[in-house]
Amino acid sequence: MFEDVKYNIQTADLAVGNLETTFAGPNKAYSGYPTFNTPEALAYNLKKLGFDVLTTANNHSYDSGYKGLESTIDYLDDADIAHTGTYKSPEDQNKILIKNVKGIQIAFLSFTYGTNGIPIPEGKEYSINLIDEQTILNQLSLAKEQNPDLICVSMHWGIEYKTSPNDEQKRLADLLFQNGADLIIGNHPHVLEPMEKREITLEDGQTKDGFVVYSLGNFISGQNKAYTTDSAILNLSITKTAEGKMKINSATYVPIYTYQNKSSSSKKFKLINLKNAIANYDAGYDTTTSTTLYNTYKTELDNIKKFLGEEIK
Repeated sequence: MFEDVKYNIQTADLAVGNLETTFAGPNKAYSGYPTFNTPEALAYNLKKLGFDVLTTANNHSYDSGYKGLESTIDYLDDADIAHTGTYKSPEDQNKILIKNVKGIQIAFLSFTYGTNGIPIPEGKEYSINLIDEQTILNQLSLAKEQNPDLICVSMHWGIEYKTSPNDEQKRLADLLFQNGADLIIGNHPHVLEPMEKREITLEDGQTKDGFVVYSLGNFISGQNKAYTTDSAILNLSITKTAEGKMKINSATYVPIYTYQNKSSSSKKFKLINLKNAIANYDAGYDTTTSTTLYNTYKTELDNIKKFLGEEIK
């Protein structure tokens, strides 16, 4: 499934994704929508693919209950993938994930609007970061105490299948930027929403670079609603100036598409690097792709550019 995109993940200085499922183990039985329990082999495949950090706070975090949440953390630990957003203790929740990336210290936080109505057990409120202003401010404060160069926040927010952010997403983005966040990566709508780079003016008059993508859509999924098969691998290029100020140089992306072979009972899904696929067809290197599928690739590429916006260079 990942053959076409593994180069893009493996060559990143740091690769970050959002894991929207649970690894509760084979004893629970694997399951799909509406409550996910995924084969734990995926954890090890994602490590092999090159993911360094996974955010785990989303509306499916509790699909296998508290034990499933703990088990998911254990499998990620065993696969040696760093993670944030769900926790096994209050101490874990208050320990901020920081990665040193070529001398730049990046703190990672993750929040979700809810858990699909599945109640969080009494006394285990620490187990997931919910989108609550006080929780967000507390976590940002803990992150700032570590004096990182950047704070990257994953937000599970917005309205499913909407290709533009709502007022609450915009309000929360402003709140995050004003209280320490530098990068905001949005998830949940299952479709792409716009990205933008900003110059943030803080209360003390200082300015800084900020970047938000309101939704990166589905990296890979079995969904088939309009635009849910379109996504992008976002590439952020960041440097630290001699004065110690962080500069977001560019935000480019690799448009990707989840191809679904509905006539096959196995190997049904494959991620397609759209620009490469179109170029190979145009050059005559690809003789197996039909004209219909080629035209689909071009249409989906146009949709990605329309919803995500122009690359920032």
